[in-house]
Amino acid sequence: MEGMMQPDAKMRTESGAESSPRGPGCSLRHFACEQNLLSRPDGSASFLQGVAEKSRERLIRNTCEAVVLGALHPRTSITVVLQVVSDAGSLLACCLNAACMALVDAGVPMRALFCGVTCALDAEGTLVLDPTAKQEKEARAILTFALDSVERKLLMSTTKGLYSDAELQQCLAAAQAASQHVFRFYRESLQRRYSKS
Repeated sequence: MEGMMQPDAKMRTESGAESSPRGPGCSLRHFACEQNLLSRPDGSASFLQGVAEKSRERLIRNTCEAVVLGALHPRTSITVVLQVVSDAGSLLACCLNAACMALVDAGVPMRALFCGVTCALDAEGTLVLDPTAKQEKEARAILTFALDSVERKLLMSTTKGLYSDAELQQCLAAAQAASQHVFRFYRESLQRRYSKS
């Protein structure tokens, strides 16, 4: 949480041990906990373990900031809360899609919608769109892209693993093609929601 903390909020940060008596690889990553974040609930907490969560948060934030028309509402704070209920794979892409739909639902003005698409490359170089957690574990490379709805322009990318320039371009082209399906789903979802009202 950036900015001011509530007066009665408690912040506790601890680090895991660098080495463990059980041997290498048995140490804890850095973790942090912030309690009493929300004013209305009886209890609330945010718990982070490792740097991956902060990195994911930064990627989502930067993507949202790239499309939100913040100049229309100066001195306005927009908070997007994403809760991971389960992780069946392609978590960052799912979080990006949830963030976009939350901004749309809140009526936040944006220059374009955006979506996330994850690609994985297996050991043979076969491209898998929207990989499962098992496919991600077995992949030699995982690439996640955020694309806008107007020109399918790349807003953000993050990669892990080894891949060639040609494979990167192949994954980007596949993600741009797949984004059409995601944007169609957005449209149909919004039509269903507002046709009920």
